[in-house]
Amino acid sequence: MSLVIYVAAAVLASAALLLIPAGPRTLLRNPLTASTCVSVALGACCFACSAPATLAAVNDMTGIPNFGAPMTYSVISAYSASLLVLLINWRGGPPDEIRKMVSRIIAAYGLLIVAIIVLFDMADAPVERLQDLDTYYARTPYMREMISLYLIGHAVCAVIMIVVCLRWSRTVTGLLRTGLRLIMWGLVLDVVGFELTKITAVVARWAGKDLDWLSTSVAPPVVSLGALVCSLGFVVPRLLPAARGHWDSARDHRELRPLWEEVKAVTTAPKPSPARWQLPKARLQMLELAIHDALLQLVPAFDLGLGRRVLAAARSQGHPPDEARVISEAAMVVGAAEKARSSDLVPDDAGTGQERYPLPATSGTKELVRLAQALTLLPRFHESRAPVR
Repeated sequence: MSLVIYVAAAVLASAALLLIPAGPRTLLRNPLTASTCVSVALGACCFACSAPATLAAVNDMTGIPNFGAPMTYSVISAYSASLLVLLINWRGGPPDEIRKMVSRIIAAYGLLIVAIIVLFDMADAPVERLQDLDTYYARTPYMREMISLYLIGHAVCAVIMIVVCLRWSRTVTGLLRTGLRLIMWGLVLDVVGFELTKITAVVARWAGKDLDWLSTSVAPPVVSLGALVCSLGFVVPRLLPAARGHWDSARDHRELRPLWEEVKAVTTAPKPSPARWQLPKARLQMLELAIHDALLQLVPAFDLGLGRRVLAAARSQGHPPDEARVISEAAMVVGAAEKARSSDLVPDDAGTGQERYPLPATSGTKELVRLAQALTLLPRFHESRAPVR
């Protein structure tokens, strides 16, 4: 049981680390990012604290039987408050109104945590229970109230968030809507698989019945799944756009490799770092800079006659004007690179060549990729590339 819970905690902790920006100052300047990281991190703490191995270790360290119970319930209450704070920051609004609502939530759940600790201190719970404390002490004075308070506090949070997410998801689209739906279904699993099963088992104890298996066997796996789904709802809208950006950068980097292999011999810029630990966007940026520098060196050596012949040939084969222009520029790049490699040509004045031919196809990543892709079409224009005698 502890191993499964620790795995869930590790997944949530990893998600929190992925959300942390470049530095703590950036984190503090962005309430939405800060509240997201805090919520996911507290979710991980909830799992870590509720594992039987953790509870046993805490009880042994403090010398107080069941001390892990108010600790876990307090963390769950803090997690509930953080979810509401996150939802408020996510929806946005006037800063003063946001601060007022956040202060009220923190105050309410702060009082709840204090009440949990006080009630545990007043209760008599000498028998250590690592998995069935909720039902074992369901009829014990003060423990009964403590258990009821934390369940009510978490249930109120879950119901409010389900309602808000449902209403909000009807007015938005895209990743935000997907995230809200994931949060909503995660909380539905929480309410059905954790709250209802726990409450049912506790009430059954009040009535003299034994439905402890609902609390010990059903609730833990369902609440773990619900927490993971809910966390995905918070994380996906924040991380997926960045992940898509890196995916596109990795693809563009692969597309530009043939062009780089063609021109790398003449560049004076630092060679792109081969380090695999760099993120795709950084690697793409370095490769683009090196290619731009090489093209700048090659432009004065362009054979404009070659460009005109390939352009005419491309147009005659049915290529659109813009595509034919890129093909002609690719032919000039290859011709200038071959000339540079054979004669160790290093132009003295790249600026003059840049004025003579501005090479518009290299103004951005998309254009560079088109130029690289055009290299594969050049064999069709072999005769056009031959020098005119």
